[in-house]
Amino acid sequence: MIKNTHMNMKKTKNKVIAIAAPTASGKTAYAIELAKQINGEIISADSRIIYKGFNIGCAKPTKEEMQGIKHYMIDIVEPEFEYSVANYVDDATKAIEEIINKGKIPIIAGGTGLYFKALLEGWNLPRVAPDKNLREELEKFSIEELLNKLKDLDEKTYFYMMKEPKKRKIIRAIEVCNSLGEPMSKYDNQKEPPYAVEWIGINMTREELYERVNKRVDIMVEQGLLEETKYLLKKHGKIKNLISTIGYSEIIQYLDKEISFDRAIELIKQHSRNYAKRQLTWFKKNEQLGYT
Repeated sequence: MIKNTHMNMKKTKNKVIAIAAPTASGKTAYAIELAKQINGEIISADSRIIYKGFNIGCAKPTKEEMQGIKHYMIDIVEPEFEYSVANYVDDATKAIEEIINKGKIPIIAGGTGLYFKALLEGWNLPRVAPDKNLREELEKFSIEELLNKLKDLDEKTYFYMMKEPKKRKIIRAIEVCNSLGEPMSKYDNQKEPPYAVEWIGINMTREELYERVNKRVDIMVEQGLLEETKYLLKKHGKIKNLISTIGYSEIIQYLDKEISFDRAIELIKQHSRNYAKRQLTWFKKNEQLGYT
């Protein structure tokens, strides 16, 4: 395993370390060891462990695993809440300032590329609040129908979404365009990054990464993924953030008697490997991370 680092700093900016790596790559353990060495504190950049109760299924670090290092952006909201990128930027920025004011170094660690882009890369983020009524209306349409609607509103974003169409993302893009009254892609430009960022990537062979993914899923099952899913279903019902999360989604299919338990585990591993591949594709766009 090779850690790739790149420094891009100006004296006038506060230093932030960013560990951007795919699922199961060991970034959490690496971030904790680094924090102990350099007097740092950790801010999660993961779009799922912000939710309370998403523990085993999202490999949320335990108190013991944190080893006394303070972590931010974990257990922020209940899973019913639609936590946006803008929410993340606001809350993570406050965490960065809190850590800096302590005289410590912020370490942002995670696998959600959009969070890194919005927080650290100077993305011009359009601020649009969720429109519940519009979302409910758009949910009735198929992905193909939604793409056609998006094409009329924002052709550039349409072609981007076509590469890997996700219904929730398409609906959000339509929502943003509708609220702004202009294409969302108009805001897709860079402003000056707010921090001096040292980027760290964790490189390994694809085979090693996939092996680590498979092993992590086995550990999740041993730790009680099935029981946790039952608990979350009982507490929250089949809410969107639960049924759309890898690990819980497949176990719910098993509980609904759509597939066998062994098949559910196979699918969790497969979908997790696919997710890791998508994360790497995103991170390769940032040459400073050194992914090959």
